[in-house]
Amino acid sequence: MAKFEAQLNGDFNTILYAIEQGIVSGSASATLEDGSNYANGSFRCAVRVFERHSLASKGRVSMNITLVDDGQRVFLSAITAGGSAAVFFKINTIGEESFLREIERVVARFR
Repeated sequence: MAKFEAQLNGDFNTILYAIEQGIVSGSASATLEDGSNYANGSFRCAVRVFERHSLASKGRVSMNITLVDDGQRVFLSAITAGGSAAVFFKINTIGEESFLREIERVVARFR
């Protein structure tokens, strides 16, 4: 498992759209699996789950994105999982780390 978190600057909807488009277009096998949205007053939260094939592990890797806007700040948490070929412990997290670098690339302009 790998994690990336950041405070972002910009419009919540613009950042969310950039994430959705950037992740899916950043890899031939990346897909947006599902999502959820919640809003209450100025508070907004969007959760997205992406998947892609990892050449390193020859399996699927998932990435969960949580984007939160409290009316003053936009916070991003991205967590990847999967991609290890081991049964009882992780020995190869290259696929997870590679997928996480995609989100870092996508949101760099909002930092």
